[in-house]
Amino acid sequence: MADCGEGIGVGTVAQPTDRGPPVIRTIAMPADTNPAGDIFGGWLMAQMDLAAGNVAARRARGRCATIAVDAITFHHPVFVGDEVSLYAWLLKVGRSSLRIQVEVWRRERASEATMKVTEATFTFVAIGDDRRPRLVPPEDPGL
Repeated sequence: MADCGEGIGVGTVAQPTDRGPPVIRTIAMPADTNPAGDIFGGWLMAQMDLAAGNVAARRARGRCATIAVDAITFHHPVFVGDEVSLYAWLLKVGRSSLRIQVEVWRRERASEATMKVTEATFTFVAIGDDRRPRLVPPEDPGL
C-alpha cells in the first residue's frame, strides 16, 4: 500500500507520496453523475482503466488490452467539482501480462481535504498489430 502520511483533517489523509505524481488528474463534472446526482461508479472505473492502461502501454512499449479487473472497492463517493487523482503502479510483469494497482483519491473543490475513494487491480495483456498476445519486452534501464 502507498504511504498515506499524516491526516490533514478529520477522517482524511494525504495522497500517496511514494508512487510519484498521479497518472491522471481530472475534475468530476455534472455530465459524470448517476441519476442520484453523485459521480457514476462506471465513470470512475473508466478513469481507472485509462490510468492503468497508460502504465501498461508505457511498460510494454505498445498496445495493451484490459483482460481483468479484480477486487474493485468503492470506499467513498465522489461529488461534482471534486478533483480526482488516479495513482497507478506495476505489481507484476509476466511474459505477456501486466498487473497494475490503481488508487483513486478525491479532493474537495474548496478544501485541501483528501481521501481515497476507490481502488482495484487491473490485468492487461500486451498485444501486437495482429491483436494477439505478444511478449512484454525486457525493462529498459534507461527509461
